[in-house]
Amino acid sequence: MAINRSRCYVCEKGVAYGNNVSHANNRTRRTWKPNLQVARIEADGKIIKVKVCTGCLSAGKVKRAPRGGAVTV
Repeated sequence: MAINRSRCYVCEKGVAYGNNVSHANNRTRRTWKPNLQVARIEADGKIIKVKVCTGCLSAGKVKRAPRGGAVTV
C-alpha cells in the first residue's frame, strides 16, 4: 500500500480549498493542508508506515509500533 500524500490514514482528513480575501476584497485561491506525521503502526500483524494527522495521534486513535521491529502478540 502506498502512502497517500495528503490524507490522514485514520480520519481521512485531507486538503481544504478556499480563498485568501484581502482588505480590498480581492480573492485568490489557497489551500489548507492537514498536519500529517509519518507513524509506524501495527496493522494485521504487520508494521506499516502511514501518515496520520496530529489530532488523531494526540487523541490516541492510532497505536504506534514499538521500535526494533518486534511485534508483540
